[in-house]
Amino acid sequence: MLVTLFATAAASASAQEPRKDLQIFNDVADQVNRYTQITIFDSISASVDDGHVVLTGWVTMPYKRDDLEKRVRKVEGLLSVDNKIGVLPVSQFDDQLRFRIARAIYGHSLFWGYASMANPPIRVVVNRGHVTLEGVVQSNVERMLARTLATGFGEFDVTNDLKTDAEVREAMEPRKTLN
Repeated sequence: MLVTLFATAAASASAQEPRKDLQIFNDVADQVNRYTQITIFDSISASVDDGHVVLTGWVTMPYKRDDLEKRVRKVEGLLSVDNKIGVLPVSQFDDQLRFRIARAIYGHSLFWGYASMANPPIRVVVNRGHVTLEGVVQSNVERMLARTLATGFGEFDVTNDLKTDAEVREAMEPRKTLN
């Protein structure tokens, strides 16, 4: 009985005041991260501004785009969802690049720890022979090594958008103002 009263009080409090963008963003991130069909070949980003969510990135199959939007729409407190997730074209060449590059990166002993994670942090996005590495690594050395390992497979170019843990932490901290 006490649990029910507490849950009701929390629900009525949240109905009275609008949810903050950070709360909405965390719930959106949770919905995306819990989606089991995402692979290391998909990359999704989200931004929230005054309750309006914009989803961007790339997925390998069209159903993933639709499923992600449905999941995100369930988040409490958001006003709208703009789904700008692109679907990568079907290409045997791209598929071969994806697998070869992923094998080269995650097969390297420095990245074995990442490979054993349920949701490995390095994403290999291949679009018409153009490779983009996205995600988070622990150091600049890992970022440079991943870029080096991703070359030499017949790709047209490699864009290294990997971030370090420190860069991600810095971006998440509130800006300090000078007064």
